[in-house]
Amino acid sequence: MKSLNLKAALVSLLIFLAFLGIWYTATLPSPGTPVASTAGLSAEQIEYQKMMGKDPGSTKTTGFPTLGQMGTAIWKQVSNPLYDNGPNDKGILIQLGHSLARVGLGFALACLVAIPLGFVIGMSPLLRRAFDPFIQVLKPISPLAWMPLALYTIKDSSISGIFVIFICSVWPMLINTAFGVSAVKREWLNVASTLEVSPLRKAFLVILPAAAPTIFTGMRISMGIAWLVIVAAEMLVGGTGIGYFVWNEWNNLSLTNVIFAILVIGIVGMLLDLSFAQLQKMVTYVE
Repeated sequence: MKSLNLKAALVSLLIFLAFLGIWYTATLPSPGTPVASTAGLSAEQIEYQKMMGKDPGSTKTTGFPTLGQMGTAIWKQVSNPLYDNGPNDKGILIQLGHSLARVGLGFALACLVAIPLGFVIGMSPLLRRAFDPFIQVLKPISPLAWMPLALYTIKDSSISGIFVIFICSVWPMLINTAFGVSAVKREWLNVASTLEVSPLRKAFLVILPAAAPTIFTGMRISMGIAWLVIVAAEMLVGGTGIGYFVWNEWNNLSLTNVIFAILVIGIVGMLLDLSFAQLQKMVTYVE
């Protein structure tokens, strides 16, 4: 197993190096292309180039950034991640904190609704059949389709973003919880009935532990969807957040910061998924 993991790590490293090599080759300047630089230019010459629409010292480029430009942009963001220069100029950790707070609150509200409701639906065939049409109709609706209605009724962009996270997180948790509860082995329930276990103790000591792996699978799926949706939602409502950061940097023509934000989104999403994977392993059992 260790040998397999080592080989997989080496292959991943080779793929990463090949990707960097392709990037470096693709962004090499063509022969004869002038390179914008402030080296050897006086302050008057630099100001003149800016008046002519050229900014030799800027990281904002109209072409795809080179690895050197990406390194400079990443270091600038990482070295001072908590700066706050006004509404449209905040550090990456501040923007990330706003996004994680919205996702966390919306996800927590979804847990409070979906898990108990899914538990009840899973234990009752009648309720399962009654709720199924509503779930099947509401589940395919894109979470962003709720945004105009949320903005109209709530009249607050930040709370509307939390509502959208709540909506997109509810359905995977609800469906997986109901499925996990309904799939508990009948033999275990019969043993609990034979021992005259009360319904409440049976729910917490028999059904919940048996359904826990499926419930955490639903939570893991919901968190992945929520992290996808928050980026698009923040692009629509603006203000703060990693999604707004991406859109604002695109408006500023700073592709380096856009790519950096994309990398941050991917890394944070991976860490969230790994966290739920570890929680899922903790409740998984061998029959």
